[in-house]
Amino acid sequence: MVDIAKEDMIQLIRDEVGYRLDLSKELQDEEIKDVITQVVFEKSKQNYLTLLQKQELIAGVFNSMRRLDVLQPLLEDPAVTEIMVNGPDNIFIEKNGRTYQLDIKFEGTEKLENVIQSIVSRVNRVVNEAMPIVDARLPDGSRVNVVLPPIALRGPTMTIRKFPEQHLTVEKLIELGSLSEEAAELLKKLVQARYNIFVSGGTGSGKTTFLNALSDFIPPHERIITIEDSAELQLKNIKNLVSLETRNANTEGKGEITTRDLIKTSLRMRPDRIIVGEVRGAEALDMLQAMNTGHDGSLSTGHANTTKDMLSRLETMVLSAAPLPVEVIRKQIAAALDIIIHLGRLRDGTRKVLEICEVEGFAHGDIVLNPLFRFQEEGEVDQRVIGNLKRTGKLLHRLKLKMAGLSLED
Repeated sequence: MVDIAKEDMIQLIRDEVGYRLDLSKELQDEEIKDVITQVVFEKSKQNYLTLLQKQELIAGVFNSMRRLDVLQPLLEDPAVTEIMVNGPDNIFIEKNGRTYQLDIKFEGTEKLENVIQSIVSRVNRVVNEAMPIVDARLPDGSRVNVVLPPIALRGPTMTIRKFPEQHLTVEKLIELGSLSEEAAELLKKLVQARYNIFVSGGTGSGKTTFLNALSDFIPPHERIITIEDSAELQLKNIKNLVSLETRNANTEGKGEITTRDLIKTSLRMRPDRIIVGEVRGAEALDMLQAMNTGHDGSLSTGHANTTKDMLSRLETMVLSAAPLPVEVIRKQIAAALDIIIHLGRLRDGTRKVLEICEVEGFAHGDIVLNPLFRFQEEGEVDQRVIGNLKRTGKLLHRLKLKMAGLSLED
């Protein structure tokens, strides 16, 4: 049950704080927190409050005034990976791979809308009835999607995909069982040898997390350009880094900057590698052309259920950009991509690398794949899927490792 008395107390304290402060001025967080604390202790003299209750009230009032209101504790909980707000009264979270409904809610639709506007305005985005869909991000890199009425029929809808403050390393992925040590060692050499790598997987399979982990293998002296809809990548070891982000059109329908625009611009910025956070449409053609014109070692991700599905989706994306013969598109994909890593989310909620394939080439009208590693399920214990990413026994055919002075035996 929602603690109505607590909600009333938060509202009462917030009103008193607003009365004592000039909120039209630029105030520091500490100034506001000091006044909130003062008011809470005054109220405690009238109605006894334990130390824990005082702390909860101070945090609740402060979050409602300067943070994301009832969502703030969820953002600060490292175990929560996704927050789903279906209108002011229905809030769900994903925690440890499972979804739960919470007994918390916003005061009303207006409060939820205020929180949404606070989020999107920080990244210079606009969302309103005329433009009811927007993607944004939080300061920590968490991805935010907002859909407003009239598109969302049951009130403002917001989905927050959280990212850890420190991105997962390959070592941590091995520890979690998402990747084997042998496969990780291969991927390290492939990145260093400038193979063009594409990470595919379904929604929530961990594509961006995995791309971040792969980026740790990029030599620190290289110049990297990242291109994203909402900046999420965290490349910690690259000094010569340029991060580009798309821009939506304004209310007059002008000023849009697309992923295609940014890829074309990036080619004039002397990149050693280009990292495209995710390809969804016509920009796939520009990405493939970049990979085919001397920007080896580039990385990207895309949505698909299998490795072969990803190739089919790339064909469709390229066709949306240019009406080329399918055979020409397939040859271009086969020439551009070297490796496809497919991720999946298993029925127990865990994320795994399910397949690592070399794109061997083009033959008989189709793209030829050479599977190097595959996840083999071995059973289930206490509702946890047991299995390992195992070598297929097939050899790597592309020569970039040798050209880079590396070998699988090093």
